[in-house]
Amino acid sequence: MSTDRRDHLVALRRDFHRHPEPAWKEFWTTARIVTELERIGVDDYYVGREVLADERLAVPDDAELDEWMTRARDAGADPDLLETMDGGWTGAVAVVEQGEGPTVGLRVDIDGLPREESTDESHHPASEGFRSETGAMHACGHDAHATIGLGVIEAVKESDFTGTLKVFFQPAEEVIGGGRPMAESGHLDDIGYLFALHVGLDYPTGETVAGIGDFLAVTQFYTTFTGYPGHAGARPEEGHNAVQAMATAVQNLYGIPRHSDGASRVNAGRVGGGTASNIIPEEAFVHGEVRGETTEIRDHTFERARKVFEGAAISHDCEFDIEVEGEAPSAESDEELVEFVHDASMAHPGVTQATRRGAIGGSEDATFLMQYVQDNGGFATYVGVGTDHPGGHHTATFDVDEESLGLGVDVLTDAIEAVSQAQP
Repeated sequence: MSTDRRDHLVALRRDFHRHPEPAWKEFWTTARIVTELERIGVDDYYVGREVLADERLAVPDDAELDEWMTRARDAGADPDLLETMDGGWTGAVAVVEQGEGPTVGLRVDIDGLPREESTDESHHPASEGFRSETGAMHACGHDAHATIGLGVIEAVKESDFTGTLKVFFQPAEEVIGGGRPMAESGHLDDIGYLFALHVGLDYPTGETVAGIGDFLAVTQFYTTFTGYPGHAGARPEEGHNAVQAMATAVQNLYGIPRHSDGASRVNAGRVGGGTASNIIPEEAFVHGEVRGETTEIRDHTFERARKVFEGAAISHDCEFDIEVEGEAPSAESDEELVEFVHDASMAHPGVTQATRRGAIGGSEDATFLMQYVQDNGGFATYVGVGTDHPGGHHTATFDVDEESLGLGVDVLTDAIEAVSQAQP
Protein backbone atom coordinates (compact mmCIF):
# COMPACT_ATOMS: atom_id res chain seq x y z
CA MET A 1 0.00 0.00 0.00
CA SER A 2 1.34 3.43 -0.94
CA THR A 3 2.22 6.05 1.65
CA ASP A 4 -0.48 8.36 0.27
CA ARG A 5 -3.12 5.65 0.69
CA ARG A 6 -2.00 4.94 4.25
CA ASP A 7 -2.05 8.64 5.10
CA HIS A 8 -5.56 8.93 3.72
CA LEU A 9 -6.76 6.01 5.86
CA VAL A 10 -5.28 7.63 8.96
CA ALA A 11 -6.92 10.98 8.18
CA LEU A 12 -10.26 9.30 7.50
CA ARG A 13 -10.14 7.31 10.73
CA ARG A 14 -9.36 10.48 12.69
CA ASP A 15 -12.29 12.23 11.05
CA PHE A 16 -14.60 9.43 12.20
CA HIS A 17 -12.99 9.53 15.65
CA ARG A 18 -13.82 13.22 16.06
CA HIS A 19 -17.51 12.61 15.34
CA PRO A 20 -18.65 9.47 17.18
CA GLU A 21 -22.39 8.92 17.36
CA PRO A 22 -24.17 6.30 19.51
CA ALA A 23 -26.60 3.70 18.21
CA TRP A 24 -29.25 4.88 15.70
CA LYS A 25 -27.76 8.40 15.81
CA GLU A 26 -24.98 7.77 13.26
CA PHE A 27 -26.21 10.58 10.99
CA TRP A 28 -22.91 12.37 10.37
CA THR A 29 -21.07 9.03 10.19
CA THR A 30 -23.38 7.63 7.51
CA ALA A 31 -23.20 10.86 5.51
CA ARG A 32 -19.39 10.82 5.73
CA ILE A 33 -19.35 7.23 4.48
CA VAL A 34 -21.47 8.25 1.49
CA THR A 35 -19.12 11.15 0.73
CA GLU A 36 -16.19 8.76 0.71
CA LEU A 37 -18.03 6.23 -1.47
CA GLU A 38 -18.66 8.95 -4.02
CA ARG A 39 -15.00 9.98 -3.92
CA ILE A 40 -13.98 6.37 -4.60
CA GLY A 41 -16.41 6.20 -7.50
CA VAL A 42 -19.11 3.96 -6.00
CA ASP A 43 -22.51 5.13 -7.21
CA ASP A 44 -24.43 2.00 -6.25
CA TYR A 45 -25.18 2.42 -2.57
CA TYR A 46 -28.18 2.33 -0.25
CA VAL A 47 -28.90 4.26 2.95
CA GLY A 48 -31.15 4.01 6.00
CA ARG A 49 -34.57 2.53 5.31
CA GLU A 50 -33.13 0.94 2.17
CA VAL A 51 -30.76 -1.24 4.23
CA LEU A 52 -32.82 -2.09 7.31
CA ALA A 53 -35.88 -4.21 7.91
CA ASP A 54 -38.69 -2.56 9.85
CA GLU A 55 -38.04 -4.08 13.28
CA ARG A 56 -35.34 -2.19 15.20
CA LEU A 57 -34.50 -2.49 18.90
CA ALA A 58 -33.38 0.13 21.43
CA VAL A 59 -34.22 3.13 19.23
CA PRO A 60 -33.96 6.45 21.16
CA ASP A 61 -36.92 8.81 21.42
CA ASP A 62 -37.59 11.46 18.77
CA ALA A 63 -36.21 14.35 20.82
CA GLU A 64 -32.86 12.61 21.26
CA LEU A 65 -32.68 11.67 17.58
CA ASP A 66 -33.53 15.22 16.53
CA GLU A 67 -30.76 16.59 18.73
CA TRP A 68 -28.14 14.35 17.11
CA MET A 69 -29.44 15.07 13.62
CA THR A 70 -29.05 18.79 14.31
CA ARG A 71 -25.49 18.15 15.48
CA ALA A 72 -24.76 16.27 12.27
CA ARG A 73 -26.22 19.09 10.16
CA ASP A 74 -24.14 21.66 12.07
CA ALA A 75 -21.04 19.50 11.50
CA GLY A 76 -21.55 19.72 7.72
CA ALA A 77 -23.50 16.58 6.83
CA ASP A 78 -25.54 16.76 3.62
CA PRO A 79 -29.04 18.03 4.65
CA ASP A 80 -30.79 16.09 1.87
CA LEU A 81 -29.11 12.85 2.94
CA LEU A 82 -29.96 13.54 6.57
CA GLU A 83 -33.64 13.80 5.66
CA THR A 84 -33.55 10.22 4.39
CA MET A 85 -32.29 9.12 7.82
CA ASP A 86 -34.98 10.91 9.83
CA GLY A 87 -36.12 8.74 12.73
CA GLY A 88 -32.74 7.06 13.23
CA TRP A 89 -32.65 5.10 9.98
CA THR A 90 -28.87 5.11 9.70
CA GLY A 91 -26.30 2.82 8.05
CA ALA A 92 -25.40 2.05 4.46
CA VAL A 93 -24.67 -0.74 2.00
CA ALA A 94 -22.18 -0.21 -0.84
CA VAL A 95 -22.20 -2.45 -3.93
CA VAL A 96 -19.26 -2.90 -6.31
CA GLU A 97 -19.91 -5.05 -9.40
CA GLN A 98 -16.88 -6.28 -11.33
CA GLY A 99 -18.05 -8.91 -13.78
CA GLU A 100 -19.06 -12.52 -13.29
CA GLY A 101 -18.23 -14.22 -10.04
CA PRO A 102 -19.34 -14.77 -6.46
CA THR A 103 -21.11 -12.22 -4.31
CA VAL A 104 -18.93 -11.47 -1.31
CA GLY A 105 -19.91 -9.41 1.72
CA LEU A 106 -17.95 -7.47 4.34
CA ARG A 107 -19.69 -6.27 7.49
CA VAL A 108 -18.31 -3.39 9.57
CA ASP A 109 -20.08 -1.56 12.41
CA ILE A 110 -20.08 2.22 12.74
CA ASP A 111 -21.58 3.36 16.09
CA GLY A 112 -19.78 4.92 19.02
CA LEU A 113 -20.40 4.62 22.75
CA PRO A 114 -22.19 7.07 25.08
CA ARG A 115 -19.14 7.87 27.20
CA GLU A 116 -16.66 10.73 27.56
CA GLU A 117 -13.17 10.40 26.10
CA SER A 118 -10.01 11.04 28.10
CA THR A 119 -8.54 14.56 27.99
CA ASP A 120 -5.14 13.42 29.29
CA GLU A 121 -2.31 14.56 27.04
CA SER A 122 -0.88 11.04 27.12
CA HIS A 123 -4.01 9.94 25.21
CA HIS A 124 -3.03 10.09 21.54
CA PRO A 125 -6.32 11.51 20.16
CA ALA A 126 -6.16 14.29 22.78
CA SER A 127 -2.52 15.18 22.15
CA GLU A 128 -2.90 15.03 18.35
CA GLY A 129 -6.13 17.02 18.20
CA PHE A 130 -8.65 14.43 17.05
CA ARG A 131 -10.39 13.71 20.35
CA SER A 132 -14.17 13.35 20.21
CA GLU A 133 -16.14 16.56 19.72
CA THR A 134 -19.58 15.07 20.48
CA GLY A 135 -19.47 13.84 24.08
CA ALA A 136 -19.63 10.24 22.84
CA MET A 137 -16.54 8.14 22.02
CA HIS A 138 -15.26 5.56 19.58
CA ALA A 139 -14.07 3.40 22.45
CA CYS A 140 -14.33 0.08 20.61
CA GLY A 141 -12.64 0.75 17.27
CA HIS A 142 -15.68 1.24 15.07
CA ASP A 143 -14.00 4.30 13.56
CA ALA A 144 -11.28 1.94 12.36
CA HIS A 145 -13.88 -0.56 11.12
CA ALA A 146 -15.63 2.04 8.94
CA THR A 147 -12.25 3.19 7.63
CA ILE A 148 -11.09 -0.33 6.78
CA GLY A 149 -14.42 -1.06 5.08
CA LEU A 150 -13.99 1.97 2.83
CA GLY A 151 -10.34 1.11 2.23
CA VAL A 152 -11.28 -2.41 1.14
CA ILE A 153 -13.80 -1.03 -1.37
CA GLU A 154 -11.16 1.18 -2.98
CA ALA A 155 -8.57 -1.59 -3.01
CA VAL A 156 -10.99 -4.17 -4.45
CA LYS A 157 -11.94 -1.79 -7.25
CA GLU A 158 -8.26 -1.68 -8.24
CA SER A 159 -7.68 -5.43 -7.83
CA ASP A 160 -8.30 -8.49 -10.01
CA PHE A 161 -11.44 -9.35 -8.04
CA THR A 162 -14.24 -10.59 -10.26
CA GLY A 163 -17.76 -10.73 -8.93
CA THR A 164 -19.80 -8.48 -6.63
CA LEU A 165 -18.64 -6.98 -3.36
CA LYS A 166 -21.15 -5.66 -0.84
CA VAL A 167 -19.94 -3.76 2.22
CA PHE A 168 -22.42 -3.44 5.08
CA PHE A 169 -21.89 -0.37 7.27
CA GLN A 170 -24.05 -1.50 10.18
CA PRO A 171 -25.46 0.82 12.84
CA ALA A 172 -26.34 0.09 16.46
CA GLU A 173 -24.01 -2.79 17.27
CA GLU A 174 -23.32 -1.54 20.78
CA VAL A 175 -26.99 -1.98 21.75
CA ILE A 176 -27.22 -5.24 19.78
CA GLY A 177 -29.95 -3.60 17.76
CA GLY A 178 -28.73 -3.23 14.18
CA GLY A 179 -27.65 -6.72 13.19
CA ARG A 180 -31.06 -8.33 12.80
CA PRO A 181 -32.71 -5.55 10.71
CA MET A 182 -29.69 -5.37 8.42
CA ALA A 183 -29.56 -9.17 8.06
CA GLU A 184 -33.24 -9.24 7.14
CA SER A 185 -33.05 -6.29 4.71
CA GLY A 186 -32.77 -8.50 1.61
CA HIS A 187 -29.27 -7.31 0.77
CA LEU A 188 -27.73 -10.55 2.11
CA ASP A 189 -29.94 -12.88 0.10
CA ASP A 190 -27.32 -13.39 -2.62
CA ILE A 191 -24.22 -13.37 -0.39
CA GLY A 192 -22.21 -16.57 -0.71
CA TYR A 193 -19.26 -15.48 1.44
CA LEU A 194 -19.33 -13.03 4.34
CA PHE A 195 -16.44 -11.52 6.26
CA ALA A 196 -17.03 -9.59 9.50
CA LEU A 197 -14.33 -7.52 11.17
CA HIS A 198 -13.14 -6.33 14.56
CA VAL A 199 -9.88 -4.68 15.56
CA GLY A 200 -8.11 -5.22 18.86
CA LEU A 201 -9.85 -7.70 21.17
CA ASP A 202 -6.51 -7.88 23.03
CA TYR A 203 -4.65 -9.13 19.96
CA PRO A 204 -1.57 -6.94 19.30
CA THR A 205 -0.63 -5.04 16.16
CA GLY A 206 0.69 -7.45 13.56
CA GLU A 207 -1.47 -10.40 14.60
CA THR A 208 -4.52 -11.48 12.65
CA VAL A 209 -7.13 -14.05 13.61
CA ALA A 210 -8.74 -15.70 10.58
CA GLY A 211 -11.78 -17.06 12.41
CA ILE A 212 -13.07 -15.87 15.75
CA GLY A 213 -15.75 -17.98 17.40
CA ASP A 214 -17.02 -18.70 20.86
CA PHE A 215 -19.66 -15.97 20.61
CA LEU A 216 -22.11 -15.97 23.49
CA ALA A 217 -25.72 -15.53 22.43
CA VAL A 218 -27.21 -12.61 24.38
CA THR A 219 -30.53 -11.06 25.32
CA GLN A 220 -30.59 -7.64 26.97
CA PHE A 221 -33.76 -6.74 28.85
CA TYR A 222 -35.42 -3.96 30.84
CA THR A 223 -37.84 -5.21 33.48
CA THR A 224 -40.17 -2.88 35.37
CA PHE A 225 -42.05 -3.65 38.58
CA THR A 226 -45.21 -1.73 39.43
CA GLY A 227 -46.59 -1.79 42.96
CA TYR A 228 -48.74 0.54 45.06
CA PRO A 229 -47.55 3.47 47.18
CA GLY A 230 -48.12 3.91 50.87
CA HIS A 231 -46.83 5.93 53.83
CA ALA A 232 -43.85 4.01 55.20
CA GLY A 233 -44.61 5.13 58.78
CA ALA A 234 -48.36 5.53 59.06
CA ARG A 235 -49.71 2.93 56.61
CA PRO A 236 -46.91 0.51 55.60
CA GLU A 237 -49.39 -2.35 55.19
CA GLU A 238 -51.17 -0.51 52.36
CA GLY A 239 -48.14 -0.42 50.05
CA HIS A 240 -46.99 -3.02 47.56
CA ASN A 241 -43.24 -2.52 47.53
CA ALA A 242 -41.80 -2.59 44.00
CA VAL A 243 -38.23 -2.26 45.29
CA GLN A 244 -38.69 -5.38 47.39
CA ALA A 245 -39.84 -7.21 44.26
CA MET A 246 -36.84 -5.90 42.36
CA ALA A 247 -34.41 -6.88 45.12
CA THR A 248 -35.90 -10.36 45.34
CA ALA A 249 -35.58 -10.75 41.59
CA VAL A 250 -31.93 -9.63 41.53
CA GLN A 251 -31.02 -12.05 44.29
CA ASN A 252 -32.76 -14.94 42.56
CA LEU A 253 -31.41 -14.15 39.08
CA TYR A 254 -27.96 -15.14 40.28
CA GLY A 255 -29.39 -18.41 41.55
CA ILE A 256 -30.49 -19.61 38.10
CA PRO A 257 -28.87 -23.06 37.66
CA ARG A 258 -26.09 -23.50 35.12
CA HIS A 259 -26.75 -25.58 32.00
CA SER A 260 -25.09 -28.94 31.33
CA ASP A 261 -24.71 -28.21 27.60
CA GLY A 262 -22.47 -25.18 28.06
CA ALA A 263 -21.74 -21.85 29.69
CA SER A 264 -24.39 -19.31 30.65
CA ARG A 265 -24.27 -15.83 32.13
CA VAL A 266 -26.68 -13.53 33.93
CA ASN A 267 -26.19 -9.95 35.07
CA ALA A 268 -28.32 -7.25 36.66
CA GLY A 269 -26.23 -4.34 35.42
CA ARG A 270 -28.40 -1.42 36.51
CA VAL A 271 -31.21 -1.35 39.08
CA GLY A 272 -33.25 1.34 40.78
CA GLY A 273 -36.57 2.54 42.07
CA GLY A 274 -38.45 4.56 44.63
CA THR A 275 -38.78 8.29 45.24
CA ALA A 276 -38.26 8.99 48.96
CA SER A 277 -37.27 7.22 52.18
CA ASN A 278 -40.75 7.56 53.69
CA ILE A 279 -42.74 6.32 50.67
CA ILE A 280 -43.40 2.67 49.88
CA PRO A 281 -41.95 2.57 46.32
CA GLU A 282 -44.45 1.84 43.57
CA GLU A 283 -41.92 1.54 40.72
CA ALA A 284 -38.58 -0.21 40.27
CA PHE A 285 -36.52 -1.62 37.42
CA VAL A 286 -33.81 -4.10 36.50
CA HIS A 287 -31.70 -3.46 33.40
CA GLY A 288 -29.79 -6.65 32.69
CA GLU A 289 -28.85 -9.44 30.33
CA VAL A 290 -28.48 -13.18 29.94
CA ARG A 291 -25.98 -14.98 27.73
CA GLY A 292 -25.42 -18.53 26.61
CA GLU A 293 -22.75 -20.54 24.82
CA THR A 294 -25.47 -21.45 22.33
CA THR A 295 -28.65 -19.67 21.34
CA GLU A 296 -30.62 -22.50 22.97
CA ILE A 297 -28.83 -22.04 26.30
CA ARG A 298 -29.44 -18.28 26.09
CA ASP A 299 -33.16 -18.88 25.48
CA HIS A 300 -33.34 -21.36 28.36
CA THR A 301 -31.66 -18.89 30.72
CA PHE A 302 -33.92 -16.02 29.63
CA GLU A 303 -37.02 -18.13 30.25
CA ARG A 304 -35.75 -18.94 33.74
CA ALA A 305 -35.11 -15.21 34.29
CA ARG A 306 -38.69 -14.47 33.22
CA LYS A 307 -39.96 -16.94 35.85
CA VAL A 308 -37.75 -15.29 38.47
CA PHE A 309 -39.34 -11.92 37.71
CA GLU A 310 -42.81 -13.41 37.75
CA GLY A 311 -42.23 -15.07 41.10
CA ALA A 312 -40.75 -11.91 42.65
CA ALA A 313 -43.71 -9.85 41.45
CA ILE A 314 -46.26 -12.33 42.80
CA SER A 315 -44.55 -12.58 46.19
CA HIS A 316 -44.78 -8.81 46.70
CA ASP A 317 -48.18 -8.16 45.08
CA CYS A 318 -46.68 -6.29 42.16
CA GLU A 319 -46.98 -6.37 38.38
CA PHE A 320 -44.00 -6.79 36.08
CA ASP A 321 -43.17 -6.23 32.43
CA ILE A 322 -40.11 -7.28 30.40
CA GLU A 323 -38.94 -5.40 27.31
CA VAL A 324 -36.25 -7.04 25.16
CA GLU A 325 -33.86 -4.25 24.17
CA GLY A 326 -31.35 -6.24 22.14
CA GLU A 327 -30.39 -9.77 21.26
CA ALA A 328 -28.00 -11.76 19.11
CA PRO A 329 -27.44 -15.47 18.46
CA SER A 330 -24.21 -17.43 18.77
CA ALA A 331 -22.14 -18.18 15.66
CA GLU A 332 -19.07 -20.01 14.43
CA SER A 333 -16.59 -19.12 11.67
CA ASP A 334 -16.49 -21.49 8.68
CA GLU A 335 -13.20 -23.17 7.85
CA GLU A 336 -13.81 -22.52 4.13
CA LEU A 337 -13.27 -18.77 4.73
CA VAL A 338 -10.80 -19.10 7.59
CA GLU A 339 -8.40 -20.68 5.09
CA PHE A 340 -8.53 -17.68 2.76
CA VAL A 341 -7.86 -15.16 5.55
CA HIS A 342 -5.08 -17.27 7.03
CA ASP A 343 -3.35 -17.64 3.64
CA ALA A 344 -3.62 -13.88 3.01
CA SER A 345 -2.17 -13.19 6.44
CA MET A 346 0.73 -15.61 5.99
CA ALA A 347 1.67 -13.86 2.74
CA HIS A 348 1.60 -10.33 4.17
CA PRO A 349 4.97 -8.95 5.33
CA GLY A 350 3.33 -6.85 8.04
CA VAL A 351 1.67 -9.82 9.74
CA THR A 352 3.90 -11.09 12.55
CA GLN A 353 1.46 -13.72 13.83
CA ALA A 354 -1.19 -15.40 11.66
CA THR A 355 -3.59 -17.15 14.04
CA ARG A 356 -6.21 -19.44 12.55
CA ARG A 357 -8.75 -19.51 15.37
CA GLY A 358 -9.50 -17.35 18.37
CA ALA A 359 -12.23 -16.58 20.89
CA ILE A 360 -14.06 -13.39 21.76
CA GLY A 361 -15.69 -14.51 25.03
CA GLY A 362 -18.51 -12.02 24.52
CA SER A 363 -21.36 -11.21 22.15
CA GLU A 364 -21.73 -9.44 18.81
CA ASP A 365 -24.71 -8.93 16.53
CA ALA A 366 -22.64 -9.62 13.41
CA THR A 367 -23.77 -13.14 14.29
CA PHE A 368 -27.18 -12.32 12.80
CA LEU A 369 -25.58 -11.62 9.41
CA MET A 370 -23.27 -14.63 9.70
CA GLN A 371 -26.12 -16.95 10.58
CA TYR A 372 -28.33 -15.56 7.80
CA VAL A 373 -25.66 -16.30 5.18
CA GLN A 374 -24.91 -19.73 6.64
CA ASP A 375 -28.60 -20.66 6.77
CA ASN A 376 -28.79 -19.82 3.05
CA GLY A 377 -25.92 -22.20 2.27
CA GLY A 378 -23.11 -19.66 2.31
CA PHE A 379 -19.98 -19.29 4.46
CA ALA A 380 -19.00 -16.67 7.03
CA THR A 381 -16.05 -15.79 9.22
CA TYR A 382 -15.34 -13.17 11.86
CA VAL A 383 -11.86 -11.73 11.36
CA GLY A 384 -9.72 -10.17 14.06
CA VAL A 385 -7.12 -7.55 13.12
CA GLY A 386 -4.87 -6.99 16.09
CA THR A 387 -4.09 -3.49 17.30
CA ASP A 388 -2.18 -2.21 20.28
CA HIS A 389 -4.61 -0.26 22.47
CA PRO A 390 -3.42 1.52 25.62
CA GLY A 391 -6.83 1.27 27.30
CA GLY A 392 -9.25 -1.61 27.22
CA HIS A 393 -12.29 -1.68 24.96
CA HIS A 394 -15.04 0.70 26.16
CA THR A 395 -12.64 2.69 28.38
CA ALA A 396 -11.89 6.44 28.17
CA THR A 397 -8.33 5.81 26.96
CA PHE A 398 -9.06 3.27 24.22
CA ASP A 399 -7.26 3.98 20.96
CA VAL A 400 -6.11 1.99 17.93
CA ASP A 401 -2.66 1.67 16.46
CA GLU A 402 -3.12 3.27 13.04
CA GLU A 403 -0.60 0.86 11.52
CA SER A 404 -3.39 -1.70 11.75
CA LEU A 405 -5.57 0.17 9.24
CA GLY A 406 -3.52 -0.59 6.15
CA LEU A 407 -2.79 -4.12 7.30
CA GLY A 408 -6.50 -4.81 7.76
CA VAL A 409 -7.32 -3.43 4.31
CA ASP A 410 -4.58 -5.51 2.67
CA VAL A 411 -5.44 -8.82 4.34
CA LEU A 412 -9.18 -8.54 3.76
CA THR A 413 -8.73 -7.40 0.16
CA ASP A 414 -6.37 -10.27 -0.60
CA ALA A 415 -8.75 -12.78 1.02
CA ILE A 416 -11.74 -11.39 -0.90
CA GLU A 417 -9.82 -11.49 -4.18
CA ALA A 418 -8.71 -15.05 -3.46
CA VAL A 419 -12.33 -16.12 -2.94
CA SER A 420 -13.24 -14.82 -6.39
CA GLN A 421 -10.23 -16.44 -8.06
CA ALA A 422 -10.96 -19.80 -6.45
CA GLN A 423 -14.40 -20.06 -8.02
CA PRO A 424 -14.78 -22.27 -11.12
